Amino acid sequence: MKIYFDREKLDVYQEAIGFCGWVGEFLSAISAKAAAKDQLDRASTSLPLNIAEGNGKFSDKDRSRFFEMARGSALECAACLDVLLVRKLANQDQVILAKERLARIVQMLVGLLRKFSHRADVLREEESEYLIEHDYEHEQEHE
Repeated sequence: MKIYFDREKLDVYQEAIGFCGWVGEFLSAISAKAAAKDQLDRASTSLPLNIAEGNGKFSDKDRSRFFEMARGSALECAACLDVLLVRKLANQDQVILAKERLARIVQMLVGLLRKFSHRADVLREEESEYLIEHDYEHEQEHE
């Protein structure tokens, strides 16, 4: 396909668009009404939109802000999948594959944030590996 905009050259944008398409198919198979279903639709749509908008900004600060929002949307998608799983509206195989895809997207976004943001050192996700670890003591220190 012909490239019309710079964002289309970004691997993370291509992954986000692919994930958004997968979500559309996935959600069409769920007939039950669920808030997490609607939220997954919105968050998966927000993901490539924020990447596109961020890539179109000139300042590093503006770019970072939109890449942070895209990262948040990816994390929100993962949580929506967890909710759909525990409510038995999705199966574990679907969720695992989708979360692996989201982990790659988050890794790429963290890489972009490390490039454009001086605040990237506070990110908990590793650029090369997305770890699922929780440090409860650290969280309670800031409350």
